[in-house]
Formats: sequence, structure tokens, C-alpha cells
Amino acid sequence: METTKKHKEEAPKVLRAAVVTVSDSKYDYLWSKNKTLEETEDVSGKEIIRTLKNEGHEVVFYTIVPDHAGVIVETVDHIVETYAPDIVVTTGGTGISSKDVTIEALRDALDKEVEGFGELFRKISFERLGTAALLTRAIAGVWGETVVFCLPGSPDAVKTGMDIIIKEAAHLVKHARE
Repeated sequence: METTKKHKEEAPKVLRAAVVTVSDSKYDYLWSKNKTLEETEDVSGKEIIRTLKNEGHEVVFYTIVPDHAGVIVETVDHIVETYAPDIVVTTGGTGISSKDVTIEALRDALDKEVEGFGELFRKISFERLGTAALLTRAIAGVWGETVVFCLPGSPDAVKTGMDIIIKEAAHLVKHARE
């Protein structure tokens, strides 16, 4: 307990963060010339940004991408190489349908996975949702010196994930840099 307290005291106080929303419908609306598509506001991405800023962190990049493995990996790689964020938080594309590929795409690209994040996320989700938490997929890991978090797309899931991230992100960043 004392070591954890010391590590948290040594962790950065302000994090540089990037936010990526993975959603075919939001991406299609954003970039389509066909404005008959139904507008879908990025509630979850905006919630992540609001939470980070309210905690005093800096959001250095934000985008919406389609649920396509190559695009997701290329986007995170571009963000890490260009903006050098401490953390990247993605939302969406974590379900179990065939089109949901965020977890598989990024898990393969991570240098290390932080298994405890998904486990804790599901524990908290179970306390709130019961056995429906079985469908909840969330991961975290390290990409170089950047910590990457993948959250589900629902606003409630984002709030659950951000409660964990806000408490532990700086601590994880400290260790990722060692």
C-alpha cells in the first residue's frame, strides 16, 4: 500500500490524452455527403473529453473512425507517433458482433496488456447490470510509452470506465515509462 501511494505521488499530474470514437454510423454521418443519414451525436466521446478536462488533463487529439481494424490501428499509431499522448482512450467497437473489431485490432498491436483493467471493469459492470456484464468487453495496455484504454460505446459504460481511468491512468503512465 505504501509503495502504491509513493508511485501515485511520483506520477504525472497532468496527462496528455487522445480520444478515438469507433463508430460506423457516426463516421458515416460525419463524412457522408448524404445528409439524409440520421445524425448521431458522439455522446460517449464527448463524455470522455469532458471528464478528462474536468480533471485538469489536456486533450491533444480527438477523432471518429469507422469500425475497421486497419483504420483503428493506423489511427492509434498516428496519434502515438504524432502527438505523443500519455493515454489514448477509445470508445466503441467492443461488442461481440462480427463488425466489432476494436479489441482484437488493438490487443494485437499492444506491447503489453493490462488484464486487470478489463477484469475490474466487468466486476463493476456486474454490480450494476448483473449477468449482462458478460457482454462487456474492455481492455487496457501499453503501446510504447502510451497507455491505451478501450471502452464500450455506451455512455454508461464510458462513465464506468472513466471512473477507473481517472483514478489510475497517471499511475499506469508512470510505470509504462520505466
